[in-house]
Amino acid sequence: MVKRIAFLGPVGTYTEEAALQHDPQADLQPFSTIAAVGLAVSSGMVEEGVVPIENSLEGSVTYTLDLLVSQSDLSICKEIVLPIEHYLMAKPGTRAPDVQVVYSHPQALAQCRSFLERCFPHAHQTASLSTVAAVSDMKASSLPAAAIAPFRAAALYGVEIIGQNVQDNPNNLTRFVVLARADHPPTGKDKTSLCFSFSEDAPGLLYQALGEFARRGINLAKVESRPTKQSLGRYIFLIDCEGHREDRLVKEAVAALTHQASMCQVLGSYPRWDG
Repeated sequence: MVKRIAFLGPVGTYTEEAALQHDPQADLQPFSTIAAVGLAVSSGMVEEGVVPIENSLEGSVTYTLDLLVSQSDLSICKEIVLPIEHYLMAKPGTRAPDVQVVYSHPQALAQCRSFLERCFPHAHQTASLSTVAAVSDMKASSLPAAAIAPFRAAALYGVEIIGQNVQDNPNNLTRFVVLARADHPPTGKDKTSLCFSFSEDAPGLLYQALGEFARRGINLAKVESRPTKQSLGRYIFLIDCEGHREDRLVKEAVAALTHQASMCQVLGSYPRWDG
């Protein structure tokens, strides 16, 4: 039976590329928001969902973090890392010097800021809902326009590529996660994501919590915080650590953390991306 996989659409996005890399034989179904992808997975409409979680230049995707924190029935079962290569495209016959408007997702515009300032200093930069939606916006524009989008979008929408690899930093990578209703069994080369918070604030709380991992020699790959959205100054802490939640040392650290925190939730254990 063909697996059904939801992804943050529309068709042609980098998220679809990650989903294709995850399972090229799957029935891929685009959804318009990260929350909708999560709901499709939790409701059983699809078996898995693919969403972005972190970019090497712009940082974390907060919508995905908030989804994982709020929906305990979702787990990360895999991560995929893709190099992000932005292409500048326009309607056939459009000359680069004539471009007056450049459309793209705000994150893509930010990642191409120096290129745009250098090559299109007088063009107006306009935000679109996604890099692929930018191509539709460009085609509908009454002014000479261009769009920054993935390579595949050019073929899907019948437009011409007039610039390639226009991102400012060549080390532009995005990390995607595969969401499911259960995480991945241990492989021996795993990563665990979890979140926790405290009901009260006191000196040394975070230090003591992270110390549970340090004392056991567990490497933390990532530490960040998000507002609880309940009161100002209260935060949920999110960490990625090496190892699987079923590994003895990781299990001990999580158990100790659970006693210290008012909330501790494992977001999933899954194989570390090896390229």
